[in-house]
Amino acid sequence: MKLSTRNVIKGKVVEVKEGAVAAKIKVDIGGGNVITSTITVEAVKELALKLGDEVFALIKASSVMIMKE
Repeated sequence: MKLSTRNVIKGKVVEVKEGAVAAKIKVDIGGGNVITSTITVEAVKELALKLGDEVFALIKASSVMIMKE
């Protein structure tokens, strides 16, 4: 599979929290860093995601914003 996404980070699923429609997936990418992704519950089921799975986080954003008060 080829993708245009350049930010591909390997990690391990450390939490799967399903809601009615969406699920929060936490992925430990090492170095004390955890990425949280919100995906559909349907996607969780299609991917058969569970704790301990090795996955890839693909990040493609048109902008990154930072704010400090």
